[in-house]
Amino acid sequence: MTLHPGQQEIGTLGAKLTEQGFPDSLPAFCAAQAEKYGDAIALDYFQDGVQLSYKALHRRSNRIAANLLARGYRKGAHIAVMLPNGPASALIWFAIMKIGAVIVPVNTAYGGKELDYILNQSDAQALIIGDQFLPGLQEMTNRPDILTDPMVVVSGELGDLETGEELADFDPGYAVTAHDLANLQYTSGTTGFPKGCMLTQDYWIVLSHSIAQVHTHYGNRNLFFWAPFFYMDGQWSFLSAMAIGGKAIIASKMSLTKFLGWLHEHEAHYCVLPEPILKAVPPAPEDANIPLNYVHAFGWRPSARAEAEARFNLVARDSFGMTEVGPAIICPQAAGEKLETNTCGLAAPFRETRVVDENGAECAPGQAGELQIRGRSIMLGYYKRSDANADSFDGDWFRSGDLFVKDADGYHRIVGRLKEMIKRAGENISASEVESAMREAPQIAEAAAIAVPDEMRREEVMVLVKLAEGVGCSDMLPQAIAAHSERLAAFKRPRYIAYVEEFPRTATNKIAKSQILASHVIGSVFDTQGMQELSAEELSDLL
Repeated sequence: MTLHPGQQEIGTLGAKLTEQGFPDSLPAFCAAQAEKYGDAIALDYFQDGVQLSYKALHRRSNRIAANLLARGYRKGAHIAVMLPNGPASALIWFAIMKIGAVIVPVNTAYGGKELDYILNQSDAQALIIGDQFLPGLQEMTNRPDILTDPMVVVSGELGDLETGEELADFDPGYAVTAHDLANLQYTSGTTGFPKGCMLTQDYWIVLSHSIAQVHTHYGNRNLFFWAPFFYMDGQWSFLSAMAIGGKAIIASKMSLTKFLGWLHEHEAHYCVLPEPILKAVPPAPEDANIPLNYVHAFGWRPSARAEAEARFNLVARDSFGMTEVGPAIICPQAAGEKLETNTCGLAAPFRETRVVDENGAECAPGQAGELQIRGRSIMLGYYKRSDANADSFDGDWFRSGDLFVKDADGYHRIVGRLKEMIKRAGENISASEVESAMREAPQIAEAAAIAVPDEMRREEVMVLVKLAEGVGCSDMLPQAIAAHSERLAAFKRPRYIAYVEEFPRTATNKIAKSQILASHVIGSVFDTQGMQELSAEELSDLL
């Protein structure tokens, strides 16, 4: 059987990973990279004017680990961390790994109510928090009995946690291995309460080294990141840079208008490229000379991906992963004609995938069903959530909750999320498909398709759009949006159209559809069926 070129490429990546092997633990990984790369820059927080070498990262985190141990925190302790992007985040992260404790990253936007939930549900024994986030802590009404007084990081300085000399070596006095629990990584919680994913040290080792092989394939050395450190993307980002001995260039605050300039200034070879930048920043002659080799274009339309490749002279590829499983699907450079189907790629190294129907039977190629994933070091389960674990696993297969199509060559295409499917008069409508069609209009920067109640059809489609910079509602009337939607099958076209200035967001900057309220709408909602505007009362009935 002849393999598709992309299958050969992913197979080669997997073979190289197997050949090189993996570190015994994250502490061993940190020590080995410090020995190998010494004074080379590992992390560059350019907005703060602070850099950390491999040696400094290792020795300073050793010192912090020793101080945590002296305070009584040992293997298995749950330590919550609420810090912004900055050197303290990476130093604390490795220090916790070195004593075999468990980090509980906390969203820095959380207030008292969310902290009440997270710190109690995670059984946090300690909290390391930036001084700017103390008001949220003071709003708590249900502080855990086991939680000690917070260790406060003032203006990014670790204070007492960094007392003493830097340590070239650190030994907690017991074994720390790749099988030890490393994180309680809470999902964004757009529906219901967040769930804490139990992730081992090996989870991060497999994830970072898999992505490192992709960077090696493209010759990347300088990697630009902007994801918050409390999210998994912030953590795998710097680990994947370390795995290739490269430099992680980390933005403390994101800016679309400055983004391309940063990439030029820092000679970045890789980034996660935000799709809105294509419309937010006009093309310029210097775009073709940007140093980027490869970008992740998560969830992009094929036309936008092609536009980015032509404009910036690079390779742009989608992929698919989740906090629960890490890397699941990687799109190879040699995807070829598969890109026309909007594929996100093939099963990643050390991962198996299958697409199953509602009865659990594997779907035929081309048939839509739920994507399931299994493999080395996916999450152990959700912390203290036996109900969620029962719903989320089919044996050793993790149920993604996402609808996919898998073709005969093993390439995957996402159709939509099960919980985001709109069921209109018995027809299943993919919200992501509707949104993608809307974004094809140059006047529309972002779109969210949601289900709203309807007496006759049970659910109807509402589309909320955020217009591109410089475009007003009068420049893109509801009638024009409705006409644009005619590229969709009739049953998929939105019944209701509305404008927003900005969407509510999750910690990962995704649109939080469950948080969209009538107050987010600018002006009135347009009913395409009656070709009329709805009253405020009618809008409230929908949202």
